[in-house]
Amino acid sequence: MEAAIEVVGEEGYALATVAKMTKRANIANGTFYNYFESQQDIFDQLLPFLGERLIAHVSAKMDVSLTGTARERARFMAYFDFCRRNPGFLRILNEAEVFAPAAYHRHVVMLYEGYLKSLQRSQDRAEIRDYTREELGPMVFMLMGIRSYMTMLFKYKYIDRSSMSVEALADIYEKLVAKGLFAPDASVAPS
Repeated sequence: MEAAIEVVGEEGYALATVAKMTKRANIANGTFYNYFESQQDIFDQLLPFLGERLIAHVSAKMDVSLTGTARERARFMAYFDFCRRNPGFLRILNEAEVFAPAAYHRHVVMLYEGYLKSLQRSQDRAEIRDYTREELGPMVFMLMGIRSYMTMLFKYKYIDRSSMSVEALADIYEKLVAKGLFAPDASVAPS
C-alpha cells in the first residue's frame, strides 16, 4: 500500500502500474496478486486507506477541550499537517473521482458523516446557533471544500508562500467560521 501511495501520488493513477508499485515495494509482481485481485483493486483501496489515516491524524491532533472556532481551526491545521506528511494525498484524492469512483464515494461519505456528527455535537453545545440541523450537511461540504482548495492553493504554490503561511491561511479560515458558522445569534443579547 505504501508503494502504491507513493507511485500514484507521484505519477497519478493513469501512469501507475503494478510493475512500478512492486518495484517500489521491492517485491515480485506475482506477490502483488496475493494481496490484490487487480490493479483496480488496489486503486479502490488507496483513498479509503488514506482517509482512515487522515481521520486518525486529525483526531490525534485534536485537544478535547477545544470548542467552536478553536476546534475548527485545529481541524484545519491538522488537515494541512496531514497533507504535508502525505504529499501524494491530494493527487490521489483529486484523481480518484475518475480512476476509483467507488473509493472516492466511500471516502467522501466517511468524511462527511464524521464531520457532520462533530458539527451536530457543536450545535448541541450551542456553539452553532444560526443553522438548522438540515443546514449542517451542506455546511460540511462547504467546509471540506474550503479546506481542500486552501490546501491546494498552498501546496501548488498558487500563492506566494513567503507572504502567506499556513497559520495565516488558518487565520482567514477561523475568521470565516467565527463570523459565519459560529457567530452568536444576533437576536440574543450577549451576556
